[in-house]
Parts: sequence; C-alpha cells; structure tokens
Amino acid sequence: MECIAILGRREEPTDGVRDYCCYLRDALAKEGVNLTLTQVRWAEIGRKASRQELLEAVKGKQNTFFLLQYTALSWSRRGFALPAVGILKLLKKNGARCAVVFHDPDGYVGSRAVDRFRRGIQRYAMKRLVRLSDLAIFTLPRDKISWLPADTQNFVFIPVGANLPAPERAWKEKRGSTGSKPVVAVFSLSDKPTLAKEVRQIAQAVGSAAKQVGPVEVVVLGRNSESGGAELRSALAGSAAVRIAGLMSADEVVGALGASDVMLFARGPISSRRGSAIAGVACGLPVIAEVGSETAPPITEAGVVLVPEELVPEGFGAALVRVLTDQSYRSSLAKRSRDAQSRYFSWSVIARQYVQALRALGAPSRE
Repeated sequence: MECIAILGRREEPTDGVRDYCCYLRDALAKEGVNLTLTQVRWAEIGRKASRQELLEAVKGKQNTFFLLQYTALSWSRRGFALPAVGILKLLKKNGARCAVVFHDPDGYVGSRAVDRFRRGIQRYAMKRLVRLSDLAIFTLPRDKISWLPADTQNFVFIPVGANLPAPERAWKEKRGSTGSKPVVAVFSLSDKPTLAKEVRQIAQAVGSAAKQVGPVEVVVLGRNSESGGAELRSALAGSAAVRIAGLMSADEVVGALGASDVMLFARGPISSRRGSAIAGVACGLPVIAEVGSETAPPITEAGVVLVPEELVPEGFGAALVRVLTDQSYRSSLAKRSRDAQSRYFSWSVIARQYVQALRALGAPSRE
C-alpha cells in the first residue's frame, strides 16, 4: 500500500504534526505500507504556486491514499482554515482517495467577535473536510466532538502517540527518587500569554508540595522551556531547584523523562490528542493533569491523576505530595501508564489501526 501525507505550513522551532507523520511512517513501514511526506508550501511560495507544486508531486499516484494533516494554522496564518478544503477538493478532482487527520478537533476558543467568527469558519471547514473525505481520522472519541453529525459514517478514532523513539526504554531508567531529591518533569509549555498562567500554577503546586515532601527538583524541557523555566526558577527560589533542559533531541527527552518520578502537565486539560502529555505516559510515568471536556478513555486508563479545573493548582500540589510520598501508589500509576502505552499509544498499535481503517476502504482506484 502506498500513502502520501499532505502537510501544510511548517511550525518552528518544533513541528509536532511533521514529527507525528515521521513516526507514523516508520511504524507503517513495518506493516508493509510506504508513507511519504509532501508539504504544501503556501506560506513560502504562495497558494497558486504551491497548488501547482502539489499537483506535480502527486501526478500518476492514482493508486495511492492521501492523508491530509489538518490543523487550522497549517493552512492559514490566522486560523481561517478554508484553504484546506481547496487542497482536498484538488486531490479529489484528480481521482485521489483521501483521508483527513484532524489534529485540531474543534474550533479555537475565545469570546471576542473575531474568535466566534474564526471558530465558525473552522467548524464549517472541518464539516466540509469530513463530507469530502473517504475517511475522517480524529484523535478524540466521537462523543467528544460536538459539531460532528451523529450519522457520520467515515469516522475513525486513533489517539496520537508520543513523538519519541522507543519511549519504552525509559521504563528501565533509574528514577530520580533514588537520589537526594524527587524529580518532577514539565515537558513543553504554551506560548505567551498562556505561559505565565502555566508557570504560576506549576510554581504554586511545586512550592506547596515541597513544604511537605522536602527538597524537590523540577526539570523543564521542550517547547518554551527556556523562558518558562527562567520564570519558574525565580518563582520557586528557596523552595525547589529548577533545571532548564531546553529543546532536546527526542532521545534525550526519553532519558530525561525516564530519570523523573512524575510528570506535571499544566497545558490545559489532558486528552488523547495531547502528545506532550502522552510522552509522560509512554515513558511510564505517573502524570498529574487537569480533567476537561475532552478527557476520556483511553487516556483515563493510563496512570493519570485527574484534577478538576476548580481545584487547580491546589489539587496539583496535593497530587504531587501523594505521588512522591506513597511509593506503592506511584508504582501502580507507573504500571498503568506502561500498560496504556502498550495497548493504545505505541506507534505499532497506531499503525495497525491506520492499516485496518485504510484497507476497509478497499484499494484505491487505478483509473
């Protein structure tokens, strides 16, 4: 089977969707599926030229499945994602069989008039993409997508995996608690202005826990870890040590998480589409996170301590205390995370779900 992933604008400094496709490509290869990646360079060379470039890239590929990767900002600088519909129509016009992978499963939040208008456009675009596609792949269960028509037949739910190579290696790492201080990992922080809120919540939670647990080390890694880590270090001065690891290779991330005792996920509610949270699960860590409207199985089957929104950050602190002081509880959560990784979030499992869904469509037309 031949597949081509269609990507939009590349994100900097890290591109989670592209990384997702690369790990998926490697896993699909073991299932006998060849996945190649093609970028629509609309942001670099303009929409007209990029569409022509795409047509050249897919010429003669009638017996290929196309996997259009959807996030609103991949196809529009301001999140008005209608150009993604144009790309899908272009592929379909040329006889392609197409699936759309929805990495953003809903419109962006906000109460301003422009936010409501943008959200309306995004939902309209996603509904069009679902209707036009042969297969709509979502990273959330059906009942968590409010705008999706109940009679949608081409729906498939496949959670994301961690963008890490063989995260199971972390299961054998020496945990930080065997040293002088327990280690709390914070992997990836949001952009400004949300960054300040996340730093404040983490500082309050860790500071509160340190009063009961004793000295704690916080390791901050991944996106926005330099700026967020510096603010966190200042906020926690005198109560906890903060180590800023910054942007690391994926291999180094596995090592850092493997040497930690627990992950604190402060980037909003946890769900099966939050790859940075699933990184903690994949590495066999207990994960402390906020529960929200998207929180559902299989993420709830992992070793995740769910804290209601109204109890954040105090609930984060209480959860940290229990995880760091109760070894049997910490071990049981770690085991649940390892089991969830093996059953739901490993790339081998994800690849098999893709193959099953694509083969159910039948072979692409060779006309």
